[in-house]
Amino acid sequence: MVTRFLLVCAAGALGTGARYLLAGSVLRAFGTVFPWGTWTVNIVGSFLLSLLMQLGLESALLPPSLRVVLATGFLGGFTTYSTFNYETLAYLESGNFLWALFNVAFTLFACLGAGVLGLWVARWATGT
Repeated sequence: MVTRFLLVCAAGALGTGARYLLAGSVLRAFGTVFPWGTWTVNIVGSFLLSLLMQLGLESALLPPSLRVVLATGFLGGFTTYSTFNYETLAYLESGNFLWALFNVAFTLFACLGAGVLGLWVARWATGT
């Protein structure tokens, strides 16, 4: 139990570092006018979580202990719902209601789409 806990914590630290590097790279490439970095990590995270869960729950390709470390640890540190929430509230507080609505709608539909894609890729990979 302690070993799994420490592995989840270590994976969370790696996920946080990966989020920092990816979001920063995206922001440098596309600018800071809109939260492109947050979108990118949430979409990629949604895809990866669906892929991992499908592989872990529907096949023997991913052992349960590794699934927990990757899903809870790495992807828990990687995704940024709290940042998304803060950015949406900032748009609302500044009176940018359309940007806030767009941010919520885009995040919802893009992450759902990425999640569906992750399931499809996992099912294709396992033949299920």
